[in-house]
Amino acid sequence: MDRAQQQEEVGIDGDKRRHLLWMLALATFAIFFQAYMVAPIIPALSTDFGVPVQTVGLLVPAYLIPYGVATLLYGLIADRVGIHRVLFLSLALFSALSLLTTTAHSVEQLIVWRVLTGVGASGVVPLALTLVGRLFPYEQRGRPLGWLFGAMAGGMAFGSPLGTILVSVVGWRGLFVIVGLAGAALLLVLAGYRGVIASVVQQVTGTLSDIVRSYKGLLSTARGQRTYGYVLVNSMFQSGVFTWLGVFLAHRYDLGPVGIGVALLGYGVPGFLLGPLIGRAADRWGRARLIPIGLALGAIAATSLILKFPVVLAPVIAMTLSLGYDMTQPLFGGIVTALGGKRAGQAMGLNVFTLFIGFGLGSLAFGALLRVGFEFTLGIFAAVEFGLALLSLGLFRAEVPKPAPGIQPADAGRG
Repeated sequence: MDRAQQQEEVGIDGDKRRHLLWMLALATFAIFFQAYMVAPIIPALSTDFGVPVQTVGLLVPAYLIPYGVATLLYGLIADRVGIHRVLFLSLALFSALSLLTTTAHSVEQLIVWRVLTGVGASGVVPLALTLVGRLFPYEQRGRPLGWLFGAMAGGMAFGSPLGTILVSVVGWRGLFVIVGLAGAALLLVLAGYRGVIASVVQQVTGTLSDIVRSYKGLLSTARGQRTYGYVLVNSMFQSGVFTWLGVFLAHRYDLGPVGIGVALLGYGVPGFLLGPLIGRAADRWGRARLIPIGLALGAIAATSLILKFPVVLAPVIAMTLSLGYDMTQPLFGGIVTALGGKRAGQAMGLNVFTLFIGFGLGSLAFGALLRVGFEFTLGIFAAVEFGLALLSLGLFRAEVPKPAPGIQPADAGRG
């Protein structure tokens, strides 16, 4: 399909499609900024509220797990009533609940607001990814998905250090005010694309049994099982290491909020700068080549943390950990967009559900293992990630570009 045919099929010209992609990327950036600005300020919140870091650490899964569960609901509703309606509702809830979080006066109240925000905000990213799946064919989807996952990485890159740096200037409440106002501004801009979004996605109807069968269908093939399985375990690894990285640096090097922010400057930078290029490389050379490298890089970063490295190298290690994420989860997302068929929202909802459940479980698991020490816990996480890298060499070997039409039949072995 050439560019003109593609634009005619989705009913949107190239400029509008590109502008919509940018707006969706900005919304994705805002969601991930506020998600990742919390973990690095755990030591500061612990001091403010006078509670142990393990208690404050519950703020991370309190947001991530409800976020993951709610994505299933948003995907189903969007398939039935329209992506535009659900997308705008979720973005509005994200903005309002972020502002309301500033009313918390205890860790317990803060946890409640994080749970509610996780539920309210969870429709934005999966529906943005679903829209990309409708706007671009699979063979051209790597680069636009790279923009969205680059925006996720950018949210991580700026949310992590700025959260820790700005908290000493505007306080943690000021951070949530900034995020809430940014969400409201994006909602107003995206409202101008309401008709465009509604025109490119067809509503899907069906009974509850149809929905259950669709989920079974997504998980019944070898391709679906390995993809969703890797999304889960890889996200557990990434979240477990990153959530507690600030506490680790404070514990080993006695760093304050600003020092932690500087040390985490490298996280998210590769995806923010290289996301589209990584996506283009996946389209050109295949996900089979990049996924094992990404998994191995994550394991190397975790292993490096066990060593007594100079603190000046912390941004490099954070960057390596982030690059491991950027070379895996976006590529898994590209595979998922090809699994859903007419129920693209449901397929991507299941992907984001798996991703954020993994984020939450990884944070909980790492925190639970900390009783035996950081080095031991990092060693376990690194060993699992190395194992995933080795297994992926065989499991994802079929994820290579299809030959050009007319050369040979399309690969029928993608099970």
